[in-house]
Amino acid sequence: MTTIQLKTNIKSPIKDVFDLSRNIDFHTHSAKKTNENVIAGKASGLIELHETVTWRGKHFGVYLTHQSAITALKYPHNFTDEMIQGHFKSFKHQHLFQDTISGTQMIDILEYDVPFGIFGKVFNYVFLKKHLTLFLITRNRAIKSHLETKK
Repeated sequence: MTTIQLKTNIKSPIKDVFDLSRNIDFHTHSAKKTNENVIAGKASGLIELHETVTWRGKHFGVYLTHQSAITALKYPHNFTDEMIQGHFKSFKHQHLFQDTISGTQMIDILEYDVPFGIFGKVFNYVFLKKHLTLFLITRNRAIKSHLETKK
C-alpha cells in the first residue's frame, strides 16, 4: 500500500474550496494535460454522495479508464472517492478541508495498491507515485489559482 499526503493552503472560504474540489467540469479543465474526460456516470457539476464517475485519460502514453464512487461526504469538511473499476488493486482518495485564519487548508490522502506483484511495485517506485503526486499537485494548484484570483 502506498500513501500520498498533500496539504494546500488556499485563501478562500472552506465551502468554495470543497465545492470546486468535487466539480466535474473543473476537474476536466484542470486535467487537460492528460485529456481526462467523463465517459460514464456523473458528467458535470458537483458530484454527490453515492454518485459515480468514469474517467478516461492518457497516462504513460496509454488511454486508461478509472471508475470511482463517492463513498463518504460531510459538507464542507470531507469527501472520499474510491475506485470501483480501474487498474489498481485498490484506490482510495480522501479529501479533507479545515478552516484556517487565512482561508482553508485542503488535505489529500491518497492510498492505493498496485497489481502485478514485484513488477507493479517497481513501476510504482520508479514512475507511478511521482506521476500521481504531480497530478494532484497540478490539480491543487489549479484550484488554488482559480479561487484566489477570482473576482
